[in-house]
Amino acid sequence: MPEPTHYKSGRPIPYDNPFELFAWVFMRISGIVLLFMAIGHLVIMHLINSIDTINYQFVVQRWATPFWRIYDGIMLFLALLHGFNGLRTILDDYLRPGMWKKWCTFLLYAFSLILLVGGAWVIITFKPK
Repeated sequence: MPEPTHYKSGRPIPYDNPFELFAWVFMRISGIVLLFMAIGHLVIMHLINSIDTINYQFVVQRWATPFWRIYDGIMLFLALLHGFNGLRTILDDYLRPGMWKKWCTFLLYAFSLILLVGGAWVIITFKPK
């Protein structure tokens, strides 16, 4: 069987729509950044520290330094947006235009906004007891 002369994988770059182009680029950049952030999180939380040392006091001590709050906030923000952008793409691929698609997209945006605001609220307002 002859090899194809022109092979593409993944979604084509959507040059015709500025929002879709931004979302396409965001998925690639956020995926790479999240890969390194998640590996860092894994090393710190599961390899350097044992499961016996990770408790409320550990989080209080860790979040006493602004660096870790910013790190966790960026990881939360990127992970949620990356995941919900992926779900938006799946909805766009598999649902036909109409009211059902509009409602699903609205619910996805609403749920993502609730989780982003809730997560940011916890990270910003966390005060140890």
